[in-house]
Amino acid sequence: MNTTQQHLLISDIKDDILILKNGGGALVLQVSAVNFGLLSEREQIAIISAFAQMLNSLSFSIQIVIYSERLNISSYLTLLEKAQLAQTNPLLSRMIGSYRQFIQTTIKENDVLDKKFFLVVPLFPLELGIAATRENLERKIKTILLPRRDQVVRQLNRVGLKAAQLTHQKLIELYYNIYNGQTVENITRPVEVSLKQPAELRITQNQVRLDQKDSESQNVRQPENQTARPTRNHPFVVEELE
Repeated sequence: MNTTQQHLLISDIKDDILILKNGGGALVLQVSAVNFGLLSEREQIAIISAFAQMLNSLSFSIQIVIYSERLNISSYLTLLEKAQLAQTNPLLSRMIGSYRQFIQTTIKENDVLDKKFFLVVPLFPLELGIAATRENLERKIKTILLPRRDQVVRQLNRVGLKAAQLTHQKLIELYYNIYNGQTVENITRPVEVSLKQPAELRITQNQVRLDQKDSESQNVRQPENQTARPTRNHPFVVEELE
């Protein structure tokens, strides 16, 4: 019976490094992303030139892998529904319901994908030569790949990208998800909505009387044949003597 391991080129993982069946090795770096479209033209040119310098400085080959996986955000919709039911403010409750409906419509029309960027540093068997034992081969692979990893990480930092080597567990999860095609729930924190109710404004009769007295004292006294105008827009208040 054929298994998935028979189709894999990986024979083992030692010290976060892939040992290949053909006698070579490789390590995988996960690289952060940059929103290139939001940068200015000068910043875009600087990143392109820095990336070109990085490629020209390498004396070995690299592989750039873009991995997309579908997100399952059903738990996020459940959290929004709970937040809507727990909300006492009717306006906020309607806004949460409208946002939840928008998310559901977006999911039906488009696939929500999570993109991850990896950079693979391979090591071919011809670069290793002939090794006497398996332990010497693994030691030689590690000795060659680690300096290459450090060089790539330094060059990526110049471009403004952060790179980190995948550990043993992360490598297993990556290849398992690739060959099994499971969706990922990218929800780490619950949604909490807690806003205070606005304070009610209460005006008593005493405050109304005081406001009326203040407004009467600020008005301009004019003759009876002229209409009174409010003086709050004028810089001066003129009072006519009797």
